[in-house]
Amino acid sequence: MKTFSQKNETVEKKWILIDAEGLVVGRLASLVALRLRGKHKPTFTPHVDDGDNIIIVNADKVHFTGKKYTDKTYYWHTGYIGGIKERKAREILEGRFPERVVEKAVERMLPRGPLGRRQLKNLRVYAGAEHPHQAQNPEVLDVKALNIKNSRAA
Repeated sequence: MKTFSQKNETVEKKWILIDAEGLVVGRLASLVALRLRGKHKPTFTPHVDDGDNIIIVNADKVHFTGKKYTDKTYYWHTGYIGGIKERKAREILEGRFPERVVEKAVERMLPRGPLGRRQLKNLRVYAGAEHPHQAQNPEVLDVKALNIKNSRAA
């Protein structure tokens, strides 16, 4: 018996639609990262991008557990001396680009490097309920039904 190794030419990608309204950020990001890598498939190969294309809508309506909504801090550096900047999760979710919270959570769960960057391009996150990918006929994945802890009441 030989070990199966997926080739780029034989990869079959599906389109998945996830409604993030009321979902916990970390649990959602964990599930999305798993599907972007393709680890849910029996044909998973670590060095091949065989994950699915994922569309997340209502990313501005995600929830955090505990006091993360007010206390969680996102840091970045400008490149200048003393240029460390910070922003709270509440400021980002109430700001201009609330979908960045979900994008960053998923990005930090993917491997660093060229393959991880390619897999991240298969993720599309939208703050509202509308998305321009109707032509792909995405399958709806009900994340709330997978586990009771995946959703959080306001």
